Amino acid sequence: MSTGFAGVILLAGPSGSGKSYIARRTGLPVLSLDDFYKDGDDPSIPRSAGLVDWDSPLAWDAGAAVDTIERLVRDGEAEVPVYAIGADRRVATRTFSLAGSPVFVAEGIFAAEIVAECRRRGLLIDAYALRRPRGATFLRRLIRDLVERRKPPGVLIRRGLTLLRAEPVVLRRQTALGCRPARGGEVVRRASALAAPRVCAS
Repeated sequence: MSTGFAGVILLAGPSGSGKSYIARRTGLPVLSLDDFYKDGDDPSIPRSAGLVDWDSPLAWDAGAAVDTIERLVRDGEAEVPVYAIGADRRVATRTFSLAGSPVFVAEGIFAAEIVAECRRRGLLIDAYALRRPRGATFLRRLIRDLVERRKPPGVLIRRGLTLLRAEPVVLRRQTALGCRPARGGEVVRRASALAAPRVCAS
């Protein structure tokens, strides 16, 4: 990774693996890609047995996410949506600023889906798929979702067990799409190295 290059570090990983926490630890600005989910009544969202499949990349607006990343790299700030998971829709927008940082982290379960397009547009610095023990990910995700009341408890438990079984497949897909599997500490060390020169120069 070159410290002179302005761009984005993409951080993927299974739901509940700690992507937001690790991204914040880097000391870089963090864009949450989960805010780019489509509204629940969008006709393009895939459904199974009448229920929205929120774990499908087709439930997420990849084009809007990449366009926003490009504006951030070019202008240093952009309007981003605010998504309410409990309501299944975008409820507002906000101005996201890089505050002078040429490098930022964009994290989310679908981050791997945009690796190729970010690379094609010259926006990508690096991409990681966060790895953690599956049991720890399951418990972290369940506690988070219950505390935030994202869905009814029964739905969260059933979804959590489904995601637990699917986690190896998810990581293989994210790796195939261009993310490097990495533990949290490795991601923090590599990304923080990009922030260090700015701290010393300030």
